[in-house]
Formats: sequence, structure tokens, C-alpha cells
Amino acid sequence: MQISTAWRRIARVFLPFAIGYYLSYLFRAINALIAGHLSSDIGLGTADLGLLTSVYFLIFAAAQIPVGILLDRFGPRRVQSALLLIAAAGAGLFAVSTGFLSLLIACAMIGLGVAAALVAGLKSIALWFPAERAALLNGYMIALGSLGAVTATAPAEHLLAWIGWRQLFGVLAAATGAAAMLIYAVVPEPVIVPSTASSSATLRSVFGDKRFWRIAPLSATCVGSAWSLQGLWASPWLIDIERVDRAGLVGQLFIMSIVLSGGAWLFGATVHCMRRRGTGAETVLGIVAVLFIAAQLALILRAPLPSILPLSVIAIVGTAAVISFALVADYFPPELAGRANGALNVLHFGWAFLAQCATGLILEQWSSHEGHRPVQAYQVAFGLNVLIQVWSLVWFALPWLKSSTSRTGSIPSVIPVSAYEAVEVSICCEQADDDAQW
Repeated sequence: MQISTAWRRIARVFLPFAIGYYLSYLFRAINALIAGHLSSDIGLGTADLGLLTSVYFLIFAAAQIPVGILLDRFGPRRVQSALLLIAAAGAGLFAVSTGFLSLLIACAMIGLGVAAALVAGLKSIALWFPAERAALLNGYMIALGSLGAVTATAPAEHLLAWIGWRQLFGVLAAATGAAAMLIYAVVPEPVIVPSTASSSATLRSVFGDKRFWRIAPLSATCVGSAWSLQGLWASPWLIDIERVDRAGLVGQLFIMSIVLSGGAWLFGATVHCMRRRGTGAETVLGIVAVLFIAAQLALILRAPLPSILPLSVIAIVGTAAVISFALVADYFPPELAGRANGALNVLHFGWAFLAQCATGLILEQWSSHEGHRPVQAYQVAFGLNVLIQVWSLVWFALPWLKSSTSRTGSIPSVIPVSAYEAVEVSICCEQADDDAQW
């Protein structure tokens, strides 16, 4: 690809979709900042806040497979621009809502409207850029988009103090509508070759792949939980358990968002470099999961560490979807990119919905004292989530564990490049076939 052509594609394809994903992340992260305002202005309780913010994830997850099919059939330009108009309307409704039901409908509209924000960007990268650059560009896409989480901290706090949350959502509505028009006007229309297989057959090829189901539970429970924590529950934890004031809360959320943005670039660059060296991305996913579990345990067990350290690790894991999408790109051809990425995102956002809503329900079982819930409530809510992540990690490593114990009778301490590669290596070694094809 010539340099001039590459820069034109970045300006006309990559950046417009990055703006759309930026707005999506801003909508996702803003709830942690305005939760107190919603409680005081409209009288929402903890369970109401959990449901209100998690319905975004529920609608987002439900839309992923239809969105993936539409992206593969009609291209990202038309699908993304149309859906962003729905998000703009939802933001406008949120700005004028005075009750829980209208807020719930507005959040559902926003969730539907930004449902294609990430997968449309990933699809555009698959269509317009070389395959060997996909992981790196995916990382850049998520890194730029996650700047929305940065905006949802200190900058948004200043806007809240100046114009209030209703006017803030009015501004977001206008910006989202402008982004929809930009994408429709600037992004070129690719030539979409219709797939010869039916939609059900191609989806069956995704959901029927054993490799997909080996990584999907681990990716969903880690990435979805990280979104749930940063998007809402890190804020009550800091207020109830760490007893930080408003300025301290905004400062810690700001640090988490900065780390989040850097994590996306880091994961994309790491996967890109490891691929060039012939190393699989499964190793990175396994290591990230172990670190994520350890960070949550540090919070639950009240380890003598500044809370910003484990919270920063949790924030970084929110961008580990870069690793998972790189694996999906290896498993499936480009014409299935929309469906495959959408299928994985169903699980990401579906788990984020469950984790966020369930956490609110569990916390409601403890009464607050002087406006603060006890640490035991958070330990139970967070701990149940960690148990499921541990199970997902064991499921992910099961082929490697079986092959390792059958060969040596013990479990090594280093994660191999890929669980599937480990099984293949074991079979090849046992057969002693010098001509085996890797």
C-alpha cells in the first residue's frame, strides 16, 4: 500500500469510525459520573441505577448478530450512520427525561444506536487495510475510541458543573448526529461480495467452531466484568469503601480511563509483534485473565495497596477485546468478519449486562449505614464474578492441561503459545512423524 493511499484511507475510513466508537465509549462510561446526579434529581436507587446502566449492555448485546449480518451485507458506512442517528435521538430523550421509564427507553435507544460502533470499525479495517496490519489497527481503533472514557471523567465533570447533565446529553445528541452525517458523507462505499452461504449457515460456522467457544467464555467474563466495574461499580466502591471525596473520585476515574486508552494500544502492538515472531495471541489472553483475577482479589481481600493499582489493571482489561478480535480474525475469513466479531461481542456485552445488573441486586441485600454500604456486600458481589472467571480460565486452558498431564504427569508453570497448538504438538510427538505438517 502506497503511503498517500494509506493516509487517505486513514482519513476517510479509520478516523470517522474511530469517532463513532469514541462516542460509544463516552456513552458507556458517563454513567459512573452522573449516577449521583440521577439519584438526587430523579430519586433512583442502587438497583434502578444498575438496571438503567445495564440495559445499554443488554440492547447492545442483543443487536450484535443482526448488526454483524447487516455489516457483511450492506457495509459499515450505511449501517453505522443509520444507527448513530438512533443514538442521537436516544441522547436527546435522555436529556429531557423526568422519570425512570423514559430514562430506560433512552438508554435502550443509545445502546441500539451505538451497537455497531466497534464492529463497524473492525469491519472497515478488514475491508480497507492489509490483513497483517489488522491487529495493530484494531488496537489503535480501540485506543482512540477509549478516549471517550477519558472524556467521561474530568472534562465531563467540568461540563456538568457548568451546564448540568441534561444539557450535557443535549450536546452529546448533537455530536452523535454530526458523526452519523460525517460517516455517511466521507467514508467510501466498498464493493460487498454477497456470501454464497445463507446467514444461518455462516452463523453456524461461527458458533459451531470449538476454538470460538474455547476463548469466548474467558474473553466475555473478563472484558464484560471490566466494563461493568469501570462503567459503574468502581465509583460506588471508591465512595463506600475507600471514602474518597468527589475530587478524588473524578481523579481516580480519570487515571483509569487514561490507562484504559493506553492498554488498547499496548495489546494491539503486542499481538502484532507476537504474530510477526510466530507466537499466538492465546498466550496473551491467558496472562491477562490471570492478572485480572489477581487485581479483583486484591480489592476483595483489601490488600495493602493503593486502590488505583488494581483498578488500573481492571481498566486495562476492558481493552483486552483487541486480543480476542485478533484471534477471531485468525479463525474466520474476512467475509465473516462482521458476524464473527458480532457473535463475540454478544457475549462481551451480554456478560457486562449480567454482571452490572446482578451486582446492583446483590448490593441491595445490605442496608446502607450513613449512606455507605458495607465492604461485605462488595466482597460477595465481586467474589461471585471472580469465581466464574476462574472457571472460564480453566475451560480455556483445558486442552493444554490434558495434553500436559498426559505427557508429563504434571502441570508446567508456563502457558504455551496456544492450547490447540499444544494438543497438536503432543499428537505429532507421539506419532513421531518427521513429515508432520504444522
